[in-house]
Amino acid sequence: MNPNTPQPSASRRLTLLRAAFSILHFSFLLATTTTAAAAADPDAPWRNPSLPIETRVNALVSRLTLVEKISQLSADPLAIPRLGIPAYSHRNECLHGLREGEGFVTVFPQATAMAATWDAPLIKQEADAIATEARARYNDYAAAHDGNASWRHGLTYYSPTLNILRDPRWGRGQETYGEDPFLTGRIGIAFITGLQGDDPRYIKILACAKHFAVHSGPEKTRHFSFVNPPERDLYETYLPAFEAAVREAKVGSVMAAHTGLYGVPCVASDLLLGDILRGQWAFTGFVVSDGNGIRDVWDARHYRPTPEEGAAAALKAGTDIASGNVPATQVNMDPHAGYRQEGKGWATGGQGYNILLVSREKNLVTDAQIDRAVRNELTSRFRVGLFDPPENLPWSHLTKTNAIDTPAHRALALRVAEKSIVLLKNDGILPLDRARYKRIAVIGPNAGASEMLLGNYHGTPSSTVTILQGIQQLASPAATITHARGCPAAVKTDKSNAPTPADTAAALDAAKSADLVIFVSGIDAELEREQADGKGYDFPGFDKGDRTRIELPEQQETLIKQLHALGKPMVLVNCSGGAMAMPWEAQNIPAIVQAWYPGQSGGAAVARVLFGEVNPAGRLPMTFYASTADLPPFDDYSMAGRTYKYFPGKPLYAFGHGLSYTTFAYENATLAGEATGTLKLTFTLKNTGARDGEEVPQVYFRHLAFAQPQAKLALCGFTRVAVGKGARKQVTIEIPVDRLRYYDTTAKRYTVEPGDYELLLGAASDDIRATLPLKIQ
Repeated sequence: MNPNTPQPSASRRLTLLRAAFSILHFSFLLATTTTAAAAADPDAPWRNPSLPIETRVNALVSRLTLVEKISQLSADPLAIPRLGIPAYSHRNECLHGLREGEGFVTVFPQATAMAATWDAPLIKQEADAIATEARARYNDYAAAHDGNASWRHGLTYYSPTLNILRDPRWGRGQETYGEDPFLTGRIGIAFITGLQGDDPRYIKILACAKHFAVHSGPEKTRHFSFVNPPERDLYETYLPAFEAAVREAKVGSVMAAHTGLYGVPCVASDLLLGDILRGQWAFTGFVVSDGNGIRDVWDARHYRPTPEEGAAAALKAGTDIASGNVPATQVNMDPHAGYRQEGKGWATGGQGYNILLVSREKNLVTDAQIDRAVRNELTSRFRVGLFDPPENLPWSHLTKTNAIDTPAHRALALRVAEKSIVLLKNDGILPLDRARYKRIAVIGPNAGASEMLLGNYHGTPSSTVTILQGIQQLASPAATITHARGCPAAVKTDKSNAPTPADTAAALDAAKSADLVIFVSGIDAELEREQADGKGYDFPGFDKGDRTRIELPEQQETLIKQLHALGKPMVLVNCSGGAMAMPWEAQNIPAIVQAWYPGQSGGAAVARVLFGEVNPAGRLPMTFYASTADLPPFDDYSMAGRTYKYFPGKPLYAFGHGLSYTTFAYENATLAGEATGTLKLTFTLKNTGARDGEEVPQVYFRHLAFAQPQAKLALCGFTRVAVGKGARKQVTIEIPVDRLRYYDTTAKRYTVEPGDYELLLGAASDDIRATLPLKIQ
C-alpha cells in the first residue's frame, strides 16, 4: 500500500465492507433461490397473453424477492428460472445499423447524413430495416441459448441520439440529427416509429431517446461537469426533440445523460425525470443511466457522499436501470442455474444498482420505489413479447439468413447515402462528363478509406465501396484512374505520421498527368468521437474526441493549394460527421460535395452524384461556419451566437443549403387555416431545369413584434418533393400553430404570443422565395 495514498475513514471502510458483504449475500441468495427452483409454471398469470400487460407485470413482481427485483435493474438483468424469466440485455445499439456482434449487418449512413436527407419517410423505412435485422439477431441467439439474450442480442436499443449539435467541435455531433430542434424531432420520430413498428400489440424493438438532456460536449468533462443553460434555451432548444419522441413517437425508453443540469446529475434530476419527463410529458417507459452514470453520482460528481446514497438518489428521481461496462469485481453466478457467468455487481455499488440492497437496509429507498423501477423494466420486455408464445409475434420467422444484410437492405443503404449528399458549390463542372475526363487523379486521406465510411457506433458490413472504388466503377471504361493518398487526415504532435516529400510528390505527379483532380478531404471517427483517453490519441486540433478547431487540418489544405496551383479542373469531396470550415476552398475550388460518413455503400453514392447518375438533393442540417473564431466558447451552453437561429454573422454555407443539377421555381404561395389551428401553406413547385430532380421546400417563421427576444427565424415545416424536368407539382405543408411557440419564463409554460408573424418559404434558411404575413389572434 502506498503510504501517501489517502485512506478512507473507519466509517467509510465499514460502509464498503457492508456493501461487499451485501453483494456477496446478493449472489448467494439469488443463486440459491434459482438452483432450488423448478421450471416455470405454464399457468402463471404473467404467461397469459390474454391478460393486460399491467396485470401480468404486477403478478410477476409480486412473486419476486428483493434480491431478485434488484437483479432486474441492471442493463443486463439476470435470469430467474423459477419464474421463467430469461437472461436479457438492454445494452444494444443501432444508431445507423446494428452495432458490433457476430456476423455481418447493414451499415447505413451516419446520423448527420440521415438528417441531411430531410426525408422522414425514408428514415422510417431505414429504421424498420434495422429493426428487422435486430429481431433476426435476437431470434437466432435466443434459439441457441434457451431463450436467453445477452449483450448486443436483446430487443431494446440505445438509439436514437436526440441531442442538439449546438457546436461543431463536439466529437459525438456525428450521432445527432443536426442543430435544429424541429428537424431533429421530425427525423427522430421517423426513426423511433420505424424501430418500434406499427403492430397494434407488440413493439418490434424498443427505442431509447438519448442523452436526456443538454448533453453536447465537451467530452472530456462529461462525467463531472454541470451545465447551466438559460431557461429558455433549455425549453426551446434542448428539450423539444425529446418531447416529440415521448408525446408523438411514444418512445419506450429514455437514457439520462452523463452531464449534470443546474447542479444535479441528470440521472438524479427531479426536474428532468420527474417534473418534465413523467409529469408534463406523461412518459410511461423506463429510464436508464448512461454507462457508469450511477457511479458518477457519488464518485465523479460527489453529489452524494456514499454509493448507497448515490444509487438511492438516482432511483428516487426516476432512473430505473443502471447501465455500465463489465466491472472490475464480478459476482459470478452459478451457470448451472441458468445465470450468465458475467453477472455483474460492484462491491462498492460503482457501476450498477446492486448497492440498492444496502440502500434498502438503511431505509434510503422504499420497497415501493424499487417495485416501480422493476415494473418499468419488466413492462418493456412484455411489450416486445418476451413472455408470449413465439407464434404470436409477427417477427418470429426472421433469422440471419433471411433478414440480415439482404440485397434489399444494401440497396436501401445506398439510397439513403445518395439522398444525404449535399452539393455545396458547383461552378458547372458537375456532373462530370465521362467523355471529357479520361485521366482522373483521386487524391486525399479519405479517398481509399473504408473505415471512414462507417462513422462511430457501427457494425461490420459484408462489403464496402470506398470513394476511390466508386469512381473507378463509374468512370468511363477508357479512363485511367490514379490514386495517391498525399497526406493523412491529421498529423500527430510528434510528426510520426507526417507526409513525406515522397508522399507529396506522388500526389502532385498524379495530378500533373491528369485532366481532373478529385480531392477527398475531411476527418474520420477516430478523430471526432466519443471520449477518447487511449494511448496514441495526440493530434493537434483534437482533444479527447472533440475538435479544438473546425478548419480542414493544415496538411490537407496545404496539399489542396498545391494541387490547385497546377491549374487542373478540381472537385473537393469532404467527409466528416460535423461541419468543416473551408473558406479558401469555397472561394477557389469549382465544386464541393459534402459526403458525411456515408455508410457501407458511400463510395458508390458519391460516384453516382459526381457522374450525374443521381441528382443531389441533400440539405445541410447544420450551419457550416467560416472559422472557429465564429463560435462562442465550447463550454458555454447558452445558444446565443449559435446555429442559424442566433448566429449574427455570415455562414460559409447556411442551414438548409444544398444545390441541384436542376433549378426550381416557387409560385403562387398561399396561406390558409389560421382559424383552425393548423396552417396550410400551399404553392406550386416548378422544375425549371433540364433534369429530373428533388427539392426540399422549407418553411420558417419569424415573429415581428414580441414581448421577449426571439430567434431570427426558426424552421417549422419541410418536405422533400420529386419533380420531373419541366413539370409542376402543387405542394401543401401543414403547420400546427403551436409550432410558433416560445417558453414564457414568467408563466413557466410555452405560449404562442398573439401578434404579427411571417412565414418564410424557401430553399434554405438564407434562400427565401416567398414571405407570407400571418396574424395570430
